[in-house]
Amino acid sequence: TERFLTSKFGKKPEVLAAQKRYEAARQKPAQEGSLPDPMVSVGWNSSGNPLPGAGLGVEPVANVGLMATQELPYPGKLRLRSDIASKEAGAEAQQYRAAQLNLISRVKQAFYRLQHAEVMLGIIDANRELLRGLLRITEARYSVGKAAQSDVFKAQTQLTLLDTRQVQFEREREARRAELNSLVNRPPSSPFPITPEPHVPKLEFKLDDLLARTEDAAPMLARDQKMIERAESALNLARKNYYPDFAVNGGYYYMGAMPPMYMFRADVTLPLRLGRRRAEVTERAAEVSQAKHTYEATAQSLHYRIREDYAMAQAADKLMTLYHETVIPQARFTIQSSLAAYETGSTDFLSVLMNHMALIEYEMSYHEQMMDYHLALVRLEEMTGVELPQ
Repeated sequence: TERFLTSKFGKKPEVLAAQKRYEAARQKPAQEGSLPDPMVSVGWNSSGNPLPGAGLGVEPVANVGLMATQELPYPGKLRLRSDIASKEAGAEAQQYRAAQLNLISRVKQAFYRLQHAEVMLGIIDANRELLRGLLRITEARYSVGKAAQSDVFKAQTQLTLLDTRQVQFEREREARRAELNSLVNRPPSSPFPITPEPHVPKLEFKLDDLLARTEDAAPMLARDQKMIERAESALNLARKNYYPDFAVNGGYYYMGAMPPMYMFRADVTLPLRLGRRRAEVTERAAEVSQAKHTYEATAQSLHYRIREDYAMAQAADKLMTLYHETVIPQARFTIQSSLAAYETGSTDFLSVLMNHMALIEYEMSYHEQMMDYHLALVRLEEMTGVELPQ
């Protein structure tokens, strides 16, 4: 799957949307942290009539002037506004990372399911040939009166049941091919290469170590942490609103023959609406509490799901070992023994058939556990943001 992940997943609409939201959010800190644009005023004072220059140089109130105004927020407010926007951008960055991990997880899960369907079809083909061989033996024994006709029918029925399972796995194979092609932006009918079944590594990492690394690597936790920091900065800004903002004005006035006049003025806002400011502080404090509770809820849900998938991988690992090292070898030995006994007439056909069908189920169960193992690891990677050996 790695061949498709690096070049294809970034073109998916959901990932592109998250990327553009992040890129847009990155532009906000510079906007929020800058001073408001200055304002320039041009005008005149006339004496005698409203025309420009009337009384200029004669009357002391007549002038033509230029004035500039700059608003100055209380010290610290611009920094806090920029910090709020920066935290929001950080949260969007984690959303973008989560979108990437989700898409990679979906590709890997679809690939492992496709691979599983291919393996199941191979098992069905191999065992169909063995059942056909058993059917030929039964038909030969029936032709000389050493087997019942019902034994032939039972063998034919089991072959038909294998055909039904083949149809199911062929449908699953086509569905997963279409899903993979969709995820990697290829035409739905494109062939998808299948590699041999992956090596199954042992669970060398501990649950506690994985949970500890999750605190730093999980994008959902990192996103909620950024929202806590954003809410705390917003609370500090609300507290700063108890302090006044300023505006500085400066002007030059041309007086004609008289000496020019200069003007400087400082304006100060009066934060007298204390009820409004107390309400704002209370609102921001509630948002901080809400953000912390959201983080706790995300952490609890994440830890539960991590424990569940880790337990699934652990159980699948143990079951694979049992099937591979004990159950399947014993089942094969049982088939060989029962088949030899059947050929000599010392056991019945039903025992041979049931032993063979049991082996098929054991082999399928082994590969189902292998698929469950890899799917659990893929989900753990998506939730934790930690790359795990697969």
